[in-house]
Amino acid sequence: MKPVKIFTFVVTLSVAGILIASCSKNSVINEAIKPTEAATFDLIQDRILTPTCALSGCHASETDGSFRQHGLLLTKGKAYDYLVGIDPKNALALEDKFKRVVPFNSLTSLFYHKLNWDGAGHHAGRSYGSPMPLGGTPLFNGQIEFVRRWIESGAPRTGNVADTTLLKDRTPSYNAASFVGLEPPKAGEGLQVRLTDFTVQPNFEREVFVRQEVGNKTELYVNRVAIKMRPGSHHFILYSFRNENMLPTMNQMRDIRNPDGTQNLLTLLSMQNHIFWAGAQNPNYDYTLPEGAAMQLPANYSFDLNSHYVNKTAQPLTGEVYANLYTVPKEKVKFVVKALDLGNTSLSLPANKKTTVTKNFTFDTNVKVLMLTSHAHKLLEKFVIKIKGGSRDGEQVYSSTDWENPEIINFKTAIVLKKGEGFTSEITYNNTTGKAVSFGLKSEDEMGIIFGYYYEDN
Repeated sequence: MKPVKIFTFVVTLSVAGILIASCSKNSVINEAIKPTEAATFDLIQDRILTPTCALSGCHASETDGSFRQHGLLLTKGKAYDYLVGIDPKNALALEDKFKRVVPFNSLTSLFYHKLNWDGAGHHAGRSYGSPMPLGGTPLFNGQIEFVRRWIESGAPRTGNVADTTLLKDRTPSYNAASFVGLEPPKAGEGLQVRLTDFTVQPNFEREVFVRQEVGNKTELYVNRVAIKMRPGSHHFILYSFRNENMLPTMNQMRDIRNPDGTQNLLTLLSMQNHIFWAGAQNPNYDYTLPEGAAMQLPANYSFDLNSHYVNKTAQPLTGEVYANLYTVPKEKVKFVVKALDLGNTSLSLPANKKTTVTKNFTFDTNVKVLMLTSHAHKLLEKFVIKIKGGSRDGEQVYSSTDWENPEIINFKTAIVLKKGEGFTSEITYNNTTGKAVSFGLKSEDEMGIIFGYYYEDN
C-alpha cells in the first residue's frame, strides 16, 4: 500500500510519553529543620516528593491512570528505587543517555531537569516533556538547589550531603508574569499562529481546539517550527484535516470538556478528522528539519490549534501558545516531507476481553521516516510499532500506553525503509465494556492509526 500523501510538516518531538506525571501543589516547608535529624533524601521525600508528587493521579500508586505512561512511584519507601540509576521512559532522554537520577551528575539526571521550569536555560533546547509539578506551582530555588546538591554528592540513600538551610529559601524559580511570547518571523521568512489568552479554572483540566487560518496567500515550504507556551501546558498540537469538506467553524474555541468535567461529544467527533501536523510537549521548543527537507503548506491553509492545560492550584491559570513556522524558498527543497496515515479498520473487540490486533503496512518506494505517533481511543492498553521486513525486521521502534496523550517520537537518525518494507502495528485493547466494540468515529468506538512523517528517498 502507499501512505496517504498529505502535505504537512514534521517537528521533532520528544513526545515520547511524559516521565513525571502531573502533581498538585507546592512543597510544605518546615522552618525548623535540623540537619542532623534526617538524611538528605529523607528530607527530599518529606518536603518535596510526598506533598507535591506522591498524590492520587500522579505518582502515588500503580493503579493511577497515568502509571502505565510514566512508570514512576514517588511514595515514601519506593521513590529512591524508582529514581536512582533507572532509565527514563522519555525517548529523547534515553537517546541522550540520561537516567532518572545519575549519581554525581545532575545534568544527565532527568529528575533534576523536570523540576526546572526554565527549560530553555538548562535543557539546551532539548525537549524532555512538561516540567513538574504539572498544573501546580514550581518549586522554590532552594528546593531545586537542594536536589541538585544531593545528586552531585552521589545521590545517597542515607547521610547528610546538602545544606538544609536551602529548604528555607522561598525565592521563586519561575515568574509566570514574566512570560514573553515569540516574536513573529521577519517578513518573507515565515508566519506565526497564536492561541491567545484563555482561562483554566482552579482544579480543572482544559483542552481546547481553535481552527485558524495560517495567513499564507501562496504555497509555502516550512523547514523549522518554534513553539512557546505559558506554564501549565501539557501539550500543543497543530492538526491538519483528513477531509477538507468537514472543517470546524473558523476562530471558534471548542472545549473537549464541559464545565462539569463531562466530555463534549461534538468536539470528540471533530477530532476524528485530524491528521497530526506539528506539536510539542515542552513549553520551549525549536526544531529544524534536515537540510533540503521541508513540508509543503498549500495556499490559504488552516489548522486546528489544540492546547491542553492542567491547573491543580486554587487560582485561575492563563493559557497561551505561540507557534512560528519558518520557510525556505522552493528551489532549496530537495525532499518534500509527507504524512503517514496508516489505520487498521478491521477491529473486532469482544466484550470483557483483552485483544491484541496486528496489521502490516508496506511502502511501494524507498522512504526515510522522521517521526511516529499513534491514535486510539479509551480501550487502548498498549500501542507498539515494529519494523516489517529487511535487516531490522521485528525491531520495536515505538510504544505508547496513553491513549489521550500518546508518545510522539522524532528520530535523530531517520528510519530507512526499502521498497516492500514497512511497519507492523501491534495494538492491545482491553474491552472492559459489556458489548463488542469495532472501528468507528464515535467516542465509544475504537481506532488504531499510525501517524508520522516521511519522505521518499529514490
